[in-house]
Amino acid sequence: MQTLTFPNNDQMPILGLGTWKSAKGEVTIAVKQAIQLGYRHIDCAAIYMNEKEIGKAIKECIDEGIVKREELWITSKLWNNKHAKEDVIPALQKTLSDLQLDYLDLYLIHWPVAFKPQVFSAMRAEHYLSLEEQPIADTWLGMEKAVDQGLARNIGVCNFSTKKLKDLMEHSRIKPTVNQVEVNPYFQQDKMLEFCNANNIYITAYSPLGSFDRPAGMKAKDEPVLFEDPVLLKLAKNKGLSVAQLILAWIRQRGISVIPKSVNPERQKQNLDSVNIELSEEEMNVVKSINKNRRFVDGSFWEVPGGPYTVANLWDEE
Repeated sequence: MQTLTFPNNDQMPILGLGTWKSAKGEVTIAVKQAIQLGYRHIDCAAIYMNEKEIGKAIKECIDEGIVKREELWITSKLWNNKHAKEDVIPALQKTLSDLQLDYLDLYLIHWPVAFKPQVFSAMRAEHYLSLEEQPIADTWLGMEKAVDQGLARNIGVCNFSTKKLKDLMEHSRIKPTVNQVEVNPYFQQDKMLEFCNANNIYITAYSPLGSFDRPAGMKAKDEPVLFEDPVLLKLAKNKGLSVAQLILAWIRQRGISVIPKSVNPERQKQNLDSVNIELSEEEMNVVKSINKNRRFVDGSFWEVPGGPYTVANLWDEE
């Protein structure tokens, strides 16, 4: 398995298992079977509401001698209502307790969006705090403290624009090592990749396959389906691959780590096997040609009447 090397020499496997939308009743089995197949990178988040079940799978795999803790790369994320610097460590400690771990390999700020501390799911303007009221630089102080205390070996962010990354780097002692963002053939993130490569930040791709199973409220009516794209279908058929394998190989060859979600052991194995697929420059360009610059997860769910966040200011109109 190809790995990405961090400044402290930690090695992150380039392909991991995503756990967003993995239900409580199935995620323990899914994570355990993934580790048995050879996955060593598991991507989690407090808001996915399944970290206790994931922790059970990890502990069972360690106890049964299937894997050692130091062979695993476990990522989790800070939720929006824990952005006050004094709330970061308690939030991380809750995640560690749920996952039955002493430390995370990577801890990320989930969104550059802040809720009031007592709000778990923001629905109205008064539930939010603007980034002027709750600056990311303040949140980052708590993230840095997590590294200082050995609770997180590496820290980073999700869903940050290049502008927000620049601002954070200017106000940080420990630089962000990862920006987890949407990347797929319809939203290719060339400018973000160029910026991150120039600043020693890795990109992790979420929704690499279009996340067609996400909640209906997060979908557009006219939404295209990646798996039905004729260009991808033709190229995958010619290569003897699934469309998923083709996409994952294309992302990986761009130097981007990727975390496809699956609870199906057959598809988990297919996704894992994609690390051994090599695409030619011509094939890479074929996939590149279908870019629509279209987000599947556009952040419009943070827009409420009178609220501080809009799609435009979330992404800084990138």
